[in-house]
Amino acid sequence: MSTKETKKTVAKAKVDKKVAVEAKKDDKTEVKNLPTGRYIYATGRRKEATARVRLYQKGKGNITVNDKDYKKYFPTTELQYLVRQPLVLTGKTDDFDITVKVNGGGVRGQAEAIRHGLARTLETVEPELRTPLKQAGFLKRDPRMKERKKPGLKKARRAPQWQKR
Repeated sequence: MSTKETKKTVAKAKVDKKVAVEAKKDDKTEVKNLPTGRYIYATGRRKEATARVRLYQKGKGNITVNDKDYKKYFPTTELQYLVRQPLVLTGKTDDFDITVKVNGGGVRGQAEAIRHGLARTLETVEPELRTPLKQAGFLKRDPRMKERKKPGLKKARRAPQWQKR
């Protein structure tokens, strides 16, 4: 490699670093005014997803998932509704600010994990909300998991195609 080619690659690497730094700045500035102070904490789970939910009292109804607005994190209205279900059921949509750190699983599993954790925090805040949340099934951890693959099979139950000859 000649010195000109080396200088070009070094210059390109510096430009790439600048672009990456600018992208990081944009990610950080996306969520403004994160709540601070006292909060109620609960964990929600579904399949492989785990959600750590913080519920801040005296809020305005903001929901933040992994440092993004929940409407950007969950693009479909169905998933957004799943996240808000405990708040809608109890009529507390604008009373709290909620921050969530969620990882693992798929998008639907994550939304249901958030719903589970949010219901748990609401129950902690106001114990009289336990009855409607329990009747709706939001306090029970859904135990259904993916079945393990067995030896000799392609998936958990899918056998290889049978061949006569």
